[in-house]
Amino acid sequence: MPRSTYQRLLGFIGKLVVVLILGFLVLPAAVVTIAAFNDKAILSFPPQAWSMRWFAKAIAYQDFRDGFRNGLIVTAWSSTVALAVGAMFAFALNRYRFRFKRVIEGVLLSPLVIPHFTVGLGFLILAAQIGWNRSYTVVIACHIVLVLPFVLRSVYVSLRNLDQSYERAAASLGASPLRVMVTITLPLLLPGLVSGWLFAAMLSFNEFTASLFVTAQRTQTLPVAMYNYVREFADPSMAALSVMYIAATAALIIFANAYLGLGKVLNIEQTR
Repeated sequence: MPRSTYQRLLGFIGKLVVVLILGFLVLPAAVVTIAAFNDKAILSFPPQAWSMRWFAKAIAYQDFRDGFRNGLIVTAWSSTVALAVGAMFAFALNRYRFRFKRVIEGVLLSPLVIPHFTVGLGFLILAAQIGWNRSYTVVIACHIVLVLPFVLRSVYVSLRNLDQSYERAAASLGASPLRVMVTITLPLLLPGLVSGWLFAAMLSFNEFTASLFVTAQRTQTLPVAMYNYVREFADPSMAALSVMYIAATAALIIFANAYLGLGKVLNIEQTR
């Protein structure tokens, strides 16, 4: 077999494998989406009759509404604080050399490899020791630790792709370090900062495993409320809520990719 034919065949097989893997990953979401429009109170696939009433019930259910509100509060605080802290650490790790630099970087990135239930259990024990049992402060602190590595990664990659000649040019013209930071560095880092915040917000809002340990009835987030609901009921309301989750997350990712360029932020494609 000629080499060119072999390469084309290999490329076709590779693309086919990718398509099959993507289909395998997307298939459950497709099944849930179709099941969400079932008219009956019992989950069945495919539906014999179609209805939107489970979407209305999911929106009107009080625990879901409270969980959504709590999730917005926790997400806003945790993603914003994580952005500020992560950006400062990313700048220090990128621009300076100091002792224990690798150790600090490893500690900051450790939530990527530590199971989330371990982090949640640790915060639960810590909160019990200091008397902050399952308060908003504990939930927000737990989420900050979990999303911080993603903010750090996003901002760090943006710093690596940043052309420092602009900063040096501004400094040579007499701009102070603070003015260079405000007028040059931060505007150039804006896509990475916004992308880091969006990733942190999506991860925080969808976090379940750790939240199950650190939330109470008044502070439970939407994923925890969904878990409590599914333990008692088995109607398609959960499927309808999942469809809304998928649609909102997909819309945020499409927006971020269209206006921020996630390929460059994630270092998938090189900046020109």
